[in-house]
Amino acid sequence: MESRGSFWKDLIHYARRRKKWWMLPIILILVLVGLLFLFTTSSVVAPLIYTLF
Repeated sequence: MESRGSFWKDLIHYARRRKKWWMLPIILILVLVGLLFLFTTSSVVAPLIYTLF
């Protein structure tokens, strides 16, 4: 069984090897937006987030 962080290590290794550094900010933003939605779906902050989007 693979370790938990191997996907991220593989992704960074791919970007470094193929010189695709432009992919990393896009992936980082997608992960941050996903975490934002995940953590705010049932919290007090949810109405504030809904007004932003």
